[in-house]
Amino acid sequence: MVKHIILWQIKDEYAANAEDIRANAKRELEGLAGKIPGMRDITLRIAPLATSNCDLMLEVTLDSEEALLGYGSNPQHVAVAQTYLIPYMKLRVCFDYEA
Repeated sequence: MVKHIILWQIKDEYAANAEDIRANAKRELEGLAGKIPGMRDITLRIAPLATSNCDLMLEVTLDSEEALLGYGSNPQHVAVAQTYLIPYMKLRVCFDYEA
């Protein structure tokens, strides 16, 4: 089993729209559940505490490293990332590990 953790910071110019950006990203990413081979679970956290220095945290559980690679290149995932995340984010940090 593999865990895929991503942290993002929203670009400053989108601060006024951060709530909508978070909600849309959550709806679309979690909407991938059951649609990508080897993906067991996907959760996007969108309500950070004031002590946090990131705006969103994604946690995906996958069957294997091969499934992780497939998730990363899956057209549905790529479309969601390009539409609901990449344009609005200034920082992306990734940590993948075997669980």
